[in-house]
Amino acid sequence: MNKQSLTTRGLAGLALAALGVAVAGALVSPVASASGFQISENTAQALGRAYAGREAAGNDASVVVNNPAAMVDFNTYAVQVDATAINVSTQFHGSGTDAIGQPLSGGNGGNGGGVYGIPAIHFIAPISQDWRLGLGIDAPFGLQTQYDSNWMGRYQAIKSTVKSMDITGSVAWAVSPQFSLGFSVIAQKTTIDLSNAVNFGAVLAAPPFSLAPTFLPQSADGTAEVRGHNWKWGWQIGAEWKPTSQDTLALNYHAKINHHINGHAYFTVPQGVQYVFTQAQLPLFQNTAANGQFATPATASFSYWHRTMGPVSWGAELSWTGWSSFSRLAIAFANPAQPAIDQYYGWRNTWFGSVGMDYKVSDAWTLRGGLAYDQTPTRNFSRDPRIPDGARKWISIGAGYTPSSNVEFDIGYTHLFVNNGSVNDTSATGDTLVGTFDNSGDLFGISMQYKF
Repeated sequence: MNKQSLTTRGLAGLALAALGVAVAGALVSPVASASGFQISENTAQALGRAYAGREAAGNDASVVVNNPAAMVDFNTYAVQVDATAINVSTQFHGSGTDAIGQPLSGGNGGNGGGVYGIPAIHFIAPISQDWRLGLGIDAPFGLQTQYDSNWMGRYQAIKSTVKSMDITGSVAWAVSPQFSLGFSVIAQKTTIDLSNAVNFGAVLAAPPFSLAPTFLPQSADGTAEVRGHNWKWGWQIGAEWKPTSQDTLALNYHAKINHHINGHAYFTVPQGVQYVFTQAQLPLFQNTAANGQFATPATASFSYWHRTMGPVSWGAELSWTGWSSFSRLAIAFANPAQPAIDQYYGWRNTWFGSVGMDYKVSDAWTLRGGLAYDQTPTRNFSRDPRIPDGARKWISIGAGYTPSSNVEFDIGYTHLFVNNGSVNDTSATGDTLVGTFDNSGDLFGISMQYKF
């Protein structure tokens, strides 16, 4: 390796570090595109074929975070930057009643989704003939729904944000020309921000206050918001096997990461309600520290890719997500007078499956397409406006352009046909919301890869 190439790689490393800081700062407002609050958008190349063969197709540096064993397929230094726009729409149709059976005031909440940008960056370094190192920054989990503050479901949810950012360091070992192993250490930061209205009129109209008709449900609304975050370590392990020169199989397991979220709860209380609490000497709904347990689930995946002697290559993807780890949302408060929150969800584990293909039009151009199905972890009895999730059907197209041997550009587009999410949800103050959420989504990703 000559002095000039060392200088080039040193400058590239500095640029990568600066870009990594920028990417980490940009991971601020994700919205779930896969089931639950999962985000898979860290490779525009694989997006174009609905992620079929994502870990086995080769020439995709996102394997740093998706399956470290596949890094052995890179024989040069490589950096890849991806950016995906996620447009998710969720709109409520239905009605609701308060604790005494009166219709809930307010509209349908507007579009609870929105358009968000998800960046990712990956770097691979061959340190010897059989060993590779990698670094990646991406957002594997994220959710944001936000409704009008005065909508009829305000007592269940106004704003719900979950954000996870991973900084992944990976190593791969080529055990033989046909078989490799990989391992990753992951630093994950998870942040939550949850808010809803509080029906103080219903609180004061019920025992032990029973101050009706001075207070009635919906006559005195306030708000509650909980914010918190946590850093935690995690790991994953992967393997890649090439039984023939045309076939590649890859397996990967990403362990569950348990977070202890520390933060604060903030309340806005109408003056008349605060007066009642003060007179009763009850220190309720005061700003206080808060904490809770939260886990990002384990995932496992199997990836297959077949290269034909002609222009067509094809593959499949099967992945599992251990959503049963999200059984309940429990938040405790430092204020001993403030009742804890304990909401049961009882999510189930899910499967994602896809098939897809590449068609090499020329040495420079490749076309892609794929289909997928993604189960939902939510259940009818516990679904609520925070995550009005439904099963998804994917249809994807994409293209790759390679103007030279060391540069590649990729684009991918997916439309999500999302099942409607029905709700029959009752808040802690007896407000019941009944109806369905009409859901849909679109994903558009672009990426650039540079080898040096």
